[in-house]
Amino acid sequence: MRAEHWKQEPDEHDFPAAQTYLSLLCDNAVATQIALALQEAKNESYQAKDLLRASQLELLDKRNKHVAGDLAKIEKGRLLSPVLLVRGVALGDRALVIADGYHRVCASYWVDENAKIPCRIVTWSL
Repeated sequence: MRAEHWKQEPDEHDFPAAQTYLSLLCDNAVATQIALALQEAKNESYQAKDLLRASQLELLDKRNKHVAGDLAKIEKGRLLSPVLLVRGVALGDRALVIADGYHRVCASYWVDENAKIPCRIVTWSL
C-alpha cells in the first residue's frame, strides 16, 4: 500500500456534510456557524491514532465500504480531503468531534497510524 497524499483544501461538499452531522449534536444555527468557522480555519496536522483517541471513536474495519473506498483512492494515488474537526466539550461529552472525515482517518490509520493528516480544527464553546 502506498502512503496517502492529501489535498491542501477540503472538498466543497465537506462543509455541508460537516454541518449536517453537527446539526445532530447542536442547534442548526450553531452547526452553520461552526461550518463557516471551519472554512476559515488553517490546516494543522495530527496523527490518525491521536484523532481516534481524542474523538473516542473506534477504528473502522478495512472492509467498511467507505474506508475501503478511501483505501482504494490511496492505492491509486488520488488525493484525500483534509479532515474537519471541532474541539471542545460544547457538543457533548467528547473533547473532539470529527465533523467530516471519519472514514479518511480510519483509512489513514490502516496505512500508517503515525502519518500526519491535514485537518481544519476549530474550538467551540457555547
